[in-house]
Amino acid sequence: MSGLLGRSWVRDLLLGIGLAGGAAALLCYPQQAMEAARSGLLLCGNVIIPSLFPFFVLSALVVELGLAGALGRMLEPLMGVLFRVNGSCASAVALGFLGGYPVGARTAIELYRKGMCTKPEAQRLLAFCNNSGPAFILGVVGTGVFASSRAGLLLYLAHAAASVCVGILFRFYRAGEGKQGLSHLTQVEAKRFSAAFTGAVTSGLASVLNICAFVVLFTVIIRLLVLSGILPFLAGLVGFLLSPLGFDQMWAQRLLTGFLEVSTGVSALAGEGNLPGRLTLAAFLLGWAGLSVHCQVLTFLGGSGLSAKTYLAGKLLHGLLSALFTAGLSRVLPLGSVPAILAGQVADLASVDFQTALTWSTVWAWLAFLLFLGSALWTGRKKSGHLSKRVL
Repeated sequence: MSGLLGRSWVRDLLLGIGLAGGAAALLCYPQQAMEAARSGLLLCGNVIIPSLFPFFVLSALVVELGLAGALGRMLEPLMGVLFRVNGSCASAVALGFLGGYPVGARTAIELYRKGMCTKPEAQRLLAFCNNSGPAFILGVVGTGVFASSRAGLLLYLAHAAASVCVGILFRFYRAGEGKQGLSHLTQVEAKRFSAAFTGAVTSGLASVLNICAFVVLFTVIIRLLVLSGILPFLAGLVGFLLSPLGFDQMWAQRLLTGFLEVSTGVSALAGEGNLPGRLTLAAFLLGWAGLSVHCQVLTFLGGSGLSAKTYLAGKLLHGLLSALFTAGLSRVLPLGSVPAILAGQVADLASVDFQTALTWSTVWAWLAFLLFLGSALWTGRKKSGHLSKRVL
């Protein structure tokens, strides 16, 4: 089978059939395709743009202003012990946990392109630093989908723990390579803030529009697959194959939908059903992230020379570990209500409008920027103090 697919004419034939089928589906269901596109654009306007754009600007500023290198000198021992990467990579790890996917992956690729990490280090980063943001898991998934802020907290803890475990496991990826410290890597010349800021805004806008294009496309694709009967047919087949694990056609369709686009797949888990089972499937989908997110990362990978295989292997492992941790925790910890104050705070995240979401995302991004700046200044002051003592 693999030998047959390796032939160029077979790939071209399958691609032609797929394109022809997509065109036929658009002709058969034009109104439904337009409605799906509108819902995708609504998702981009209310969630994607306000939550990701400030963090894209932040990630570019951290790299261009030299803050990643300065912070790296302070965190290099910790990053080396845990993940076998140099300290500059801490910015990709931190932004990956705060900004949501694909902010961490984009930052890791920019560090590699600037020469601030080696190729093996960049591959290790890609395996675990592309994570879902806390606002999405706590608000949209926890409160919005499962109507339980405790479930959202459980999912986020399992998601974060699984990401760290993947990073520790991938420290053995090409263990004999990429051991250089910061002094052996390219030292990026810091730009003036005005130049770095304008460049960061321009690149951030281009990146977020690129992501929105994939979100809208996959929203339409999923809708057409459902209307044409292809997705229900595949769900029935997958449900039959996974029936020993307790999967039926409904669960299989949710799995396939989330395999393509994570937000749509997780949203399908709302409603009735076994709560631990729904949480476990949601944890896997959040760890895997979906083909839509992977396509977004692949656009940043283009021309970088980095391989997508390590990234995809890390995301699959992240999904499996997240599901394993969630399955264990959901059977140990109660999933009832939490204190009203915490529940109210988390519930507010699920119903914010564009302006509120943009404001909060910008505030968190600038707080993270100030943290990076303060750490860099502290590191530089400490280093200058050591130099002055040596001179004396």
